[in-house]
Amino acid sequence: MNRKRAKKHAQLKEFWRRYKKNKAAVVGLVLLCIIVGMAVFADLIVPYAKCVEQVGADRLQWPSVAHWFGTDEFGRDVFARVVHGARYSLFIGVATSLMALVAGAILGASAGYFGGMVDNVICRIIDVFMCVPPILLSLAVVAALGTSMRNLIIAITISCIPGNVRLIRSVVLTVADQDYVEVARSYGASNARIIFRYVLPNAMGPIIVNTTMAISDMILSAAGLSFIGMGIQPPSPEWGALLSAAQTYIFTSPYLLAFPGVFIILSSLSFNLVGDGLTDALDPKLKD
Repeated sequence: MNRKRAKKHAQLKEFWRRYKKNKAAVVGLVLLCIIVGMAVFADLIVPYAKCVEQVGADRLQWPSVAHWFGTDEFGRDVFARVVHGARYSLFIGVATSLMALVAGAILGASAGYFGGMVDNVICRIIDVFMCVPPILLSLAVVAALGTSMRNLIIAITISCIPGNVRLIRSVVLTVADQDYVEVARSYGASNARIIFRYVLPNAMGPIIVNTTMAISDMILSAAGLSFIGMGIQPPSPEWGALLSAAQTYIFTSPYLLAFPGVFIILSSLSFNLVGDGLTDALDPKLKD
């Protein structure tokens, strides 16, 4: 047990050594920790009541000591709305990416492992979905189901599944013919056990990197749908919804767009930088 624990510790140490060689990835990790911390401790940073409290006398005030990010057209504190909006955006990004990963792992691993008719059926269905641009597919699903957070998550997840299936299928194809898989078959292990116990764990490197970067795309997709009124609806302080409400005041109060826009960019950038770092750290070809 101690030997196994020491081996894992050595692997983590080597992983961190390779990761921190990418300085941009370290910056991305710091940014990500700040944004995640802001979402987790939002209630401690500023009470949620500040998001919905309307003070007519304070409407459209520029950033000041009293209101760090200014106030909106209803006198609500923009700083409070941006801080609590991090919860919505990060939750949507992580939830949709993980749900798409589970569905993509099942379909992609099945297609790559079984091949033949199973592979053909799954790939042809995925080809149909990939003919439709992801944002258009999301819009169609939201239009059919209605505008709500649940339907937004469903729509973005559906649009993300085809890419995951393609990636996981290609990775599984390179792993399914390895000797340890043949040994597992010879011992009579079930197909499900082989896929989830031997095939997928040995293909997790590219999958983890892709999932991390997909979170960035999902955050942008959610913000885009909310911006055009097809995502989370006001008064929920989601970043895209904040941008949508502020577009009327782009010339008179540009800070209303600047602050949520900056946080959308920073969150998306941080996930992309972390994904680049994971690519370097998990790629055995880059070992010294």
